[in-house]
Amino acid sequence: MIQLSSIQPHSNLADREAAFTKLSSGVNLPGVLLQTCNRIEFYLGEGVVSKEIAEHLFRVVSGLESNLIGEIAIQGQVRTAYAEASLKYKLSKGLHHLFQTALFVGKRVRTESGICRGAMSHSQAAVEIITGSGLNLDKTIISLIGVHKLNESIVRFLLNKGAETIFLASKTFEKAEAIAQEYGCQVMKLSQLPEMLKFSDIIISATSAPHLIVRYDDFPKDRAMLILDLAFPRDVDERIGTLPGITLYNIENIERQVNQNIEKRKAEIIKAEKIINAEVLLFLEKQQRHAALISI
Repeated sequence: MIQLSSIQPHSNLADREAAFTKLSSGVNLPGVLLQTCNRIEFYLGEGVVSKEIAEHLFRVVSGLESNLIGEIAIQGQVRTAYAEASLKYKLSKGLHHLFQTALFVGKRVRTESGICRGAMSHSQAAVEIITGSGLNLDKTIISLIGVHKLNESIVRFLLNKGAETIFLASKTFEKAEAIAQEYGCQVMKLSQLPEMLKFSDIIISATSAPHLIVRYDDFPKDRAMLILDLAFPRDVDERIGTLPGITLYNIENIERQVNQNIEKRKAEIIKAEKIINAEVLLFLEKQQRHAALISI
């Protein structure tokens, strides 16, 4: 019988650490250890897989049990955990069947439902807006004001989408320079902002300044530009958004888009669950037929 030992992802940190110590004592047995930032599960044994375990793993790999519904990373984490266990141990046929089917189900859920579509973070929402603007990123000059994890994530997403010319500006030049070197960007001092505004097609500003960074009086009035102001309080004078050719998004617009995407994902849960329920039944039928053949 295939067994599952797990640590509840929503339990407090101390309880999770204690449970992990106990669970770790068995990880040298031939099984699959799935460990993520908030989940530790150990699948082991041979023979029959119960409906509960199959359904649980299918939901996990499909992102239905994640804090962020439909998150994509879990599929790769399950695949890696299974691959590493397969190399380390001689896993039972039951475990192979369970995990191979689970990975197939996860892929099917993502292909046939919208459970993983739409940005779920500020950085992803910003890039979603940019990619939906119709601009050719390989020919667009993008400038970011402020250097921190949010803007670093945006830079990484933009490069993956084909952006080639990215400028970084920060009050701390050395910090901006370090990030720029890592990602192949250009760096400018914040005092060069007026010059940056003259050549940029897209401006993304996210600083912790208590005052405006991009002021109406200093802004060139003859340029078309997409501006994303991710700061609170605002970095960009809202009057700039009234200028011809300017499209200005603020943090409220970004958060509204994220919330809309969350609701869209929730609406796809029913579709995803129908796929999982059907696959669980198929899995159990195959398992039963295989057991019947062995008993003959």
